[in-house]
Amino acid sequence: MSAHCQLTGAKPGFGNHISHSHRRTSRRFDPNVQRKRYWLPSEGRYVRLRLSTKGIRTVDSIGIEAAVARIRTQGGKV
Repeated sequence: MSAHCQLTGAKPGFGNHISHSHRRTSRRFDPNVQRKRYWLPSEGRYVRLRLSTKGIRTVDSIGIEAAVARIRTQGGKV
């Protein structure tokens, strides 16, 4: 699943394109997911995470150690 945030769990939303003639076709609303590398001091290594921009702000506020712990409790692999 490419457009998926490991921390917040943000996934694509689905909806419709609506043309000028009001015909509807399917579309996806993808979250703004970035690959970001963080230094994890407790393990002495870098970790690469796929985070939405909201997830990046969450890591900035709670710290990388707490964020990795939260990802692991949700069953994610780091």
